[in-house]
Amino acid sequence: MTSSSTLVIGTRGSPLALAQAHETQDRLVAAHGWRVETLPLSIIKTTGDAIQDRPLSEAGGKGLFTKELDIALLEGSIDLAVHSAKDLPTTLPEGIAIAGFLPREDVRDAFISHRYRSLADLPPGAVVGSASLRRQAQVRRLRPDLKVTLLRGNVQTRLAKLERGEVDATLLAMAGLRRLGLTDHVTTILDTDDFLPAVGQGAIAIAIRAEDERVREALRPILDAATAQALAAERAFLTILDGSCRTPIAGHARLVGGALEIRGLVLRPDGSECLEAVRRGAPDDAVALGREAGTELRTRMPAGFLDI
Repeated sequence: MTSSSTLVIGTRGSPLALAQAHETQDRLVAAHGWRVETLPLSIIKTTGDAIQDRPLSEAGGKGLFTKELDIALLEGSIDLAVHSAKDLPTTLPEGIAIAGFLPREDVRDAFISHRYRSLADLPPGAVVGSASLRRQAQVRRLRPDLKVTLLRGNVQTRLAKLERGEVDATLLAMAGLRRLGLTDHVTTILDTDDFLPAVGQGAIAIAIRAEDERVREALRPILDAATAQALAAERAFLTILDGSCRTPIAGHARLVGGALEIRGLVLRPDGSECLEAVRRGAPDDAVALGREAGTELRTRMPAGFLDI
């Protein structure tokens, strides 16, 4: 690819999606010395963006944030699509592949409240808003005395609802807050030992046409191998459990002393019970480690475990 070639970057139009697309654009410019004009952004509205009145689990799950971008890729109107890795379904459409991931941001969740310092400080009956079944289940697990309610919208919309007093607290990903320059809103950062993140949290995934070697080669210098290993384990774990927005699943893989460790959780939606699995091994065995952790949990789950 020469400096005069054009790569069209597909993205959703939310402030966070645009921040991630601009990060991708900036990294390509820095890596190749290209002009930013050769990397135009194409903003595509997805079905998930249009649904604000109900949980995504009731409307079709994670694919709602990727479907229109997938179509644009396959039709050739964009050359790559930038996604939050946690929004990607476990199975991609035929002809589309994940080229890789940018270096991962902070994986932790943040507790945000104007009146209370932490989840533990909330009084009984306080309202916590979240759109994530995982976060809802983990809040209920730690504080069954709280009221948990749906809180949809982009990061700024959720913060505005908190400001108006619609909820007493909310939980958001640190990665998104960092990318948006909104970390001043954070009250407390939740430790992953107590609050395990979503699979893929903090990682930016780049999807391309599977056979497009031109784009794959252009992306190679900006992709991060350690993040790819962690995500290979996490996505294999999720695939075994057939995880989606309909399922309270948490999973996080990281390199520890040269080994890859993955920790996964499956929770009852009401938070009354959770199952945990941990695997550790060689980074090259990432997929096998994730599958083993997922298989263990699937085997241990009693019938109806995910029913409320």
